Amino acid sequence: MTSTLTALLFLGEFLHTGETEFGKILSKPIIWVKPNFMIPKGMPVLIWCQGTPEAIEYQLHLEGHLYAQQSPKQLERRNTVMFRIPKMTLLTAGQYRCFYRIKELWSKPSDPLDLVVTGMYDTPTLSVHPGNKVISGKNVTFSCRLDTATNKFFLLKEGRSSHPQHRYGNIQVEFPIGPVTTAHRGTYRCFGSYNNHAWSFPSKPVKLLVTETNTISFSPYFTSLSSAEPWDTYLLATEAEFQQAPAFWDHTAHNILQIGLAFLVLMALMCLLVDYWLCRKRIQEQANRASPQECRRRFRTQRTPGQMTKRCAGHS
Repeated sequence: MTSTLTALLFLGEFLHTGETEFGKILSKPIIWVKPNFMIPKGMPVLIWCQGTPEAIEYQLHLEGHLYAQQSPKQLERRNTVMFRIPKMTLLTAGQYRCFYRIKELWSKPSDPLDLVVTGMYDTPTLSVHPGNKVISGKNVTFSCRLDTATNKFFLLKEGRSSHPQHRYGNIQVEFPIGPVTTAHRGTYRCFGSYNNHAWSFPSKPVKLLVTETNTISFSPYFTSLSSAEPWDTYLLATEAEFQQAPAFWDHTAHNILQIGLAFLVLMALMCLLVDYWLCRKRIQEQANRASPQECRRRFRTQRTPGQMTKRCAGHS
């Protein structure tokens, strides 16, 4: 009885230890890509896979088939490896997963990583209706058109490109959005595609600006933005300032020009007055200096001293 109990306890401890190690080995690795999951045709891309420090080998699978494998090279980073794709093409676009191995056991697969090759077809055009400046609570519709017939369109917002919207269509599709909030503000692009991993060139960007409804009438730029992110608040305030700036600066420039012209006229008048005053002063001083000299000259030429004395006395 005692030996049986001991054997059962030993078996339970062994199974518990095995489950712990087995669970650790089967934990899935983390996979990510740089610089982006959308890669222009012919450009390189880096795929990273992170497992555990005990891993001795990593494998990268594309659409369920082995694409590449390698072992960690740096002791300080044995839990991470990098797979490099030299050129992105139709053959290298698709869904990737990675695995790592400890001894003879392989981990669970990582979450799927979908890589898209862009620049395969013509460039679509993107527009937004009723316009790219709307009030919060309104509805807008993005329209994406590609003259080259396709079967699927994608709409992406910069900063959230890992979660694109998609619609099926041949030439043109519409993406209704609304009621919009300040969270919908941003820059949008659209793509056309024949499958999920081969897209067209990106459309030209379309920027959507959403303002709050409680905007003060005499100053549209003072808007309630308590729910917006600080950077979004800065972008909205800056854009509103630039929208109001042309009229403001035209009025200000006109006033400054008038003040400047009045100042120049005043300075010119002051210069004329000063010049006139200095001229009068010089003439008066010359006249004062000329009187005694004239008296002395006449004194020398006059025959009658008494007459000269009288005239000089008269001048004095």
